[in-house]
Amino acid sequence: MTLPTTRDRVPNNTSNEVNRQIETDTEARVRRALANPARIDRRIRELEEEWDIERAIEMNASALAFLGTVLGFFLHPYWLALTALVTAFLFQHALQGWCPPVPILRRMGFRTSYEIEEERQALKAVRGDYSSVASNQDPARAAVEAAAL
Repeated sequence: MTLPTTRDRVPNNTSNEVNRQIETDTEARVRRALANPARIDRRIRELEEEWDIERAIEMNASALAFLGTVLGFFLHPYWLALTALVTAFLFQHALQGWCPPVPILRRMGFRTSYEIEEERQALKAVRGDYSSVASNQDPARAAVEAAAL
């Protein structure tokens, strides 16, 4: 069994319709930035604060596992089943990129860190951040200059 790559595991487990909507929304935000370059810096700052789907799942899972542990301790040990179930789903998500909250979170617009980074890089390109990296120079030097931006 081959596991999906970190980059592809969540999109592979998301409906094509939702993936297309996320891409369409990202493209629309970049087009709006082209129309109003003054917004680019603010949008890049917003992207720095955007929660990716992994963070949302980690928060969700930890809250439910904690709740199951507390209820299991104070009310009845059967509540520990909630903790076991949540951690099993978290394990499944780590391997496959799917767990019950993924379809819900994706429909709500949560993106992967790669999808967020794609928008950030597109905005930086629109802003002209990479214009100082000459395409006719040594590729290794161009890579170092681009990484410094």
